[in-house]
Amino acid sequence: QVQLVESGGGLVQAGGSLRLSCVASARTFSRSRMGWFRQAPGKEREFVAAISWSSGRTYHVDSVKGRFTVSRDNAKITMYLQMNNLKPEDTAVYYCAAGLSAGSWDRDYDYWGQGTQVTVSS
Repeated sequence: QVQLVESGGGLVQAGGSLRLSCVASARTFSRSRMGWFRQAPGKEREFVAAISWSSGRTYHVDSVKGRFTVSRDNAKITMYLQMNNLKPEDTAVYYCAAGLSAGSWDRDYDYWGQGTQVTVSS
């Protein structure tokens, strides 16, 4: 069983930066993926970025490429999302997710955090 705890959200001005963290309570896994999703008010949850825990391979959706970077700390079982040049349209609740089985980058996740609010003001 995996439990996820997120932190790092907050209120920032447009152009600012935040770093989100997601700490997993489970052991280090070699077959897992961890990813970030976000949900803005009135919109469906959307995939943002993901990382393979074993290899470190990453994937970012086009809307955040060049601005957001997902990374991991294997020893701490922690995933990060470094967000630079934030825009008002990035405002959303950001969720951490973990998938223990083989799956796609943007789906097939098994565990979810509670979410952390990111608000970008103009």
